[in-house]
Amino acid sequence: MLYLFMSITDESFREQFKPLHIPAHYQDSHNDQDKIVYALAQLGEGSADDVAAKLAELDPAIDADSFTAVAASILNNLFNKGLIKGAEVLGKTHYDLSKITRANDGGVDPDLLAPGLD
Repeated sequence: MLYLFMSITDESFREQFKPLHIPAHYQDSHNDQDKIVYALAQLGEGSADDVAAKLAELDPAIDADSFTAVAASILNNLFNKGLIKGAEVLGKTHYDLSKITRANDGGVDPDLLAPGLD
């Protein structure tokens, strides 16, 4: 087998795959990715169409129909990097931020932990 490896520096890798920042509020001055991530966080989960529609609600200057392609491109890029989750629902990819929405109700038995983990 032939494997091709791209030369990538540690710094550029960290920049490309840094944890996703979710803005606390919507601002017109945010870049498209921040706007899309904010809208997805408000929705919980949704398709590019859903995200574009939410952005149109937040900012009347955004045309949901034309912004859908931008949202799809950015969401797909984030999905391919593993920064968000996605699943096919009725022929469309629905994305989510994989946030924990309910507390773990399980317990831990300290006697079952491997040595050194207690």
